[in-house]
Amino acid sequence: MAEPFKNLISTRTVDTAGHHLQRVWPQFNRAAFERQAANGLDTLEFKARAMQLADALEATLPDRFAHAADLIEASLAPPTALDADGEPLGLANNEHGGADKAGLRGWVVWSLAEFVARRGMDDVPRALACLHALTQRFSSEFAIRPFIQSHPDAVFATLTQWVHDPSAHVRRLVSEGSRPRLPWGLRLQALVADPAPALPLLRALQDDPSAYVRRSVANHLNDIAKDHPDLVAHWVQTHRPDASAQREALLRHASRGLIKQGHAPTLAAWGLARGLEGEAQLKLSARRASVGGDIGLEVTMHSTAATPQTLVIDYLVHHVRANGGTSPKVFKGWKLVLAPGERCTLDKRHSLRPVTTRTLHPGRHRIELQVNGAVCAEAAFDLIG
Repeated sequence: MAEPFKNLISTRTVDTAGHHLQRVWPQFNRAAFERQAANGLDTLEFKARAMQLADALEATLPDRFAHAADLIEASLAPPTALDADGEPLGLANNEHGGADKAGLRGWVVWSLAEFVARRGMDDVPRALACLHALTQRFSSEFAIRPFIQSHPDAVFATLTQWVHDPSAHVRRLVSEGSRPRLPWGLRLQALVADPAPALPLLRALQDDPSAYVRRSVANHLNDIAKDHPDLVAHWVQTHRPDASAQREALLRHASRGLIKQGHAPTLAAWGLARGLEGEAQLKLSARRASVGGDIGLEVTMHSTAATPQTLVIDYLVHHVRANGGTSPKVFKGWKLVLAPGERCTLDKRHSLRPVTTRTLHPGRHRIELQVNGAVCAEAAFDLIG
């Protein structure tokens, strides 16, 4: 059985942090830190573990923030290595790969960066310099967000410089740390309302040599699309002409949500505004299916156009909710070019297994076939418990 994810922060993490902090500062009260950090740690969930370590750091590191930041930086391992594509070589957590000997990196950095966010708000330049070091050993994407919220001008001035940083870890932080809707992170409501301060940064990073950085830019633009879809559609329309293959992939990933939703300006930016010229049929493998099983979808396409058609084919499942209503969810299907007069058949198995984000309830489920955002066919089945 796989080790629980939360165990990436464990009593060994506490011991390692205590060892390296005492190594760089002999006066560090290691016993008090480890006692507080490890108290009941095994009973806590993942984020609570990281916050408990941060509490212990607050109780035992020097009161003067600049001194504490110096000690944190001195305790760190060398920056996490990247492969030829600029991707991190593993999670580099401090319980694997000899990091115990080299210094601190990996998941313990979450707690170190949280300490910086709590204690560094009155010395923003020093705090950002510390986050610059920490993010190269894991990530500071959560910790930089309170600084963006409280001191946006100072932080964005620094981020503007960091887009040229030699470290891909730091360049990624520029994008990832300023994402308006970062999962697990503080929501940056000012950027949700107006993403304009981040746009020059994303423009500078969208052709970054590191795939690690470009993926963050794509996810940032996808965040923006949730509140400003037309802005992202315009971004694609502006930056797609003569784009490299890497930028093309970034823009497609950035607009994936809008394509699934059938957002007309985005479809137009990708040359998909034209609806299906021809016929589409959707057949299901059964009229009834059970929770935990699956159901087959068979799609038949027939083109009546005189020219080839580029088609994005998705399907929308109207899930039954506990109150008897329905909740739609779009699933990816196929992308193809249908030649003039061509007929083709596509098939897929759709899983009916519950997931952590959705409970499946019995009842009549309707499936709509969407071609370039327009509904072309539909079918239904009864889901039983």
